[in-house]
Amino acid sequence: MRVAVFAGSASGVSPRFREAASELGRGLAEAGVGIVYGGGHVGLMGAVADACLAAGGEVIGVMPRSLVDREIAHLGLTELQVTETMHERKAAMAAQADAFVALPGGAGTLEELFEVWTWQHLAIHTKPVAVLEVDGFWSPLLDALDTMTAHGFLKPDLRSTLLVARSAASLLAEVKAWQPRAPKWAGGLDPDAPPAP
Repeated sequence: MRVAVFAGSASGVSPRFREAASELGRGLAEAGVGIVYGGGHVGLMGAVADACLAAGGEVIGVMPRSLVDREIAHLGLTELQVTETMHERKAAMAAQADAFVALPGGAGTLEELFEVWTWQHLAIHTKPVAVLEVDGFWSPLLDALDTMTAHGFLKPDLRSTLLVARSAASLLAEVKAWQPRAPKWAGGLDPDAPPAP
């Protein structure tokens, strides 16, 4: 089993973020679960990879050649896969993952999280998607999702599919219990939409 980890290329201002990334990497390795991630040695990306490797885990990095050429690739991984584009990178990560989790991060982390979560809603994949909650980091985002739901832009059953984990153990428990829901669109139509006039 492998978990795709999305994480910041920065470490953030609180040491707790880096600690949580290391705890996740170590916890996944100890559970015999591999990691596939963006391939960097910097920030929370590097912390989760280093901790997993130090605990004997498998870590596969996937990085576009343009970033490898800028010397930010982690050179001590189990495997480093080099792609030509960011789109190829994300597709390769998704294909090799059995679940997805986002650690604290910035715009890139959000983009990766929302892409795989949207893919889940559209049944492009049926894999669980989670955030690792660290000291309330994701609370504003979760509140925003609740607001979208309250205003009718996100259905409650779709909102509930974003899992919230607080440790490697709780993440793996959530993944084990995961049951895919019916796709948002059936035959190109939203099953909950009112009939056409």
